Amino acid sequence: MNDSESSKFESQDSKSQDSKSQSSSPGSINKPNASKSGFLGLLTRRILGASTYSWQGLKACFKHEEAFRVEVAFAVLLVPLALLIAETPVESVLLIGSIVLVLIVELLNSAVEAVVDRIGEEHHELAGRAKDLGSAAVMLSMGLFFVTWLLIGLS
Repeated sequence: MNDSESSKFESQDSKSQDSKSQSSSPGSINKPNASKSGFLGLLTRRILGASTYSWQGLKACFKHEEAFRVEVAFAVLLVPLALLIAETPVESVLLIGSIVLVLIVELLNSAVEAVVDRIGEEHHELAGRAKDLGSAAVMLSMGLFFVTWLLIGLS
């Protein structure tokens, strides 16, 4: 390699280092929410971050889990019905809460299944137990849903 080629690489390297140092400097454009500091900034960043991850989780569960899609479809139908048949605000909360509880437990069950599947596809007693326990939790939440709707519906 001759001197002109080596100086060419050195100048390119120094340019890339300059651009890196500029982009990582304080107050850089690349920093999200850099202008918000203090408690309000922290709160905003935490809420936006948590909301983003939560929305991604809901979308992933809806995309990959048929049971969750079925339960969401039932929820879309049953929430308005709950508002119609409930005679008190407490009954509304119980009816809608039992629906939401099923969705929450299904999300957690899907998370357990995803982690178990990530670790390995081969059969292991503990992996099977973890999946069975998640399924049992969904079943219990559905049992609570049915009892709640039955008792409020009959009264």
